[in-house]
Amino acid sequence: MSENLYLSYPGVICAAGKNPAELWASCLSGSQSGIKKVTAVSGKDFFAGRIDDSLLSSVQHAKYDMRIIRILDRALEQIAPLVERLKKAVGSKIAVCIGSCDNGSEFSLAGHRVFFEKGKFPADYELDVQGADYPAVFVKEKFGLEGPAFVFSTACSSSGSAVLKARELILAGIADAAIVGGVDIASDTVLLGFDSLEAVSDEITNPFSRNRKGITLGEGAAVFVLCRDKEFVSDELFSCVLLGAGESADASHMTAPLEDGTGAACAIEAALKDAHLNPEKIDYINLHGTGTHLNDAMEAKAVKKVFASLAEKIPASSTKPLTGHTLGAASAIELAVCYMALKNCACKKLPVQVWDKEREEDMPQLNFVGNGFEVEKEIKTVMSNSFGFGGCNISLIIGKE
Repeated sequence: MSENLYLSYPGVICAAGKNPAELWASCLSGSQSGIKKVTAVSGKDFFAGRIDDSLLSSVQHAKYDMRIIRILDRALEQIAPLVERLKKAVGSKIAVCIGSCDNGSEFSLAGHRVFFEKGKFPADYELDVQGADYPAVFVKEKFGLEGPAFVFSTACSSSGSAVLKARELILAGIADAAIVGGVDIASDTVLLGFDSLEAVSDEITNPFSRNRKGITLGEGAAVFVLCRDKEFVSDELFSCVLLGAGESADASHMTAPLEDGTGAACAIEAALKDAHLNPEKIDYINLHGTGTHLNDAMEAKAVKKVFASLAEKIPASSTKPLTGHTLGAASAIELAVCYMALKNCACKKLPVQVWDKEREEDMPQLNFVGNGFEVEKEIKTVMSNSFGFGGCNISLIIGKE
């Protein structure tokens, strides 16, 4: 990477916390209080990380006041003072790059119910509501920005891709700064869709266990400001640098990853190369860790391939048993977890992995963080991995300046 870019503190809301401090506390304690049983429209029960409705207020200035926008707005409000300060300094040429997999399903489903009952859509129904771009458009409208606005939908790696593309826009001079992140919802469409793929666990997800049964879905948002000048996004004690990013595409199957982990390993290696770092410089890895048989096995192989013997030493954990799998928001929420790990390294604690500790013998062994774990050295550089359907892989590295 030719130039350092800085990440601001995150705005976050998810099942594990309504702000970064609450999310971090859940990560340290292993609290799964946000994962609850919900009943889908089909009548089937699921474990899911849904945000309490009482935390989400109507967004009157939004063209489409729907759940995904209410979640996004709650996260954006946490960084709003920073955005306004940045606008005064650099103007409104600020880009928006958001990862999301939703396409207005809340309004779309309601509109189609009316269509099936009456033979026509409601008078106020617009096809535009099904556009995937609205979360980014909303951010642009909310802050009165004039830069480009994009939504990235690369499944579970969406918001990681958004961070990388925002960096490219800034380095290319197309934008002076960017609002980056992701948002998604655990709607009935999502729950039933993943259930039809037989990917949803009937228990809370149990990543890397030999007893794992699949994913637990969740919803949430995480947003940051990314810019060149640290004075706008750093406090006097801490500056977070985006050190590197790597992407790869398996291009082998519509949903399944390459079983040998080579696609994921390619993204990890690219991130290390981009950051000009050797594997031993990584102090913590936030794993994708979905709890599915194929994904966990291939990720363990990928980490082992890149880090060799260090794979058994570097602290690592999946935080999806706490947040649920938030799909398009997952990479951004997990990057927020990594940010907090850097900022709070003095506590000598890292996010714990909640699982049954039943290892699979044929899977490469990783150093999962458990209760009581304390780091032996200062956490300076961390990696976050996200691997989406079809082999859309991204690895991000951030560090303390």
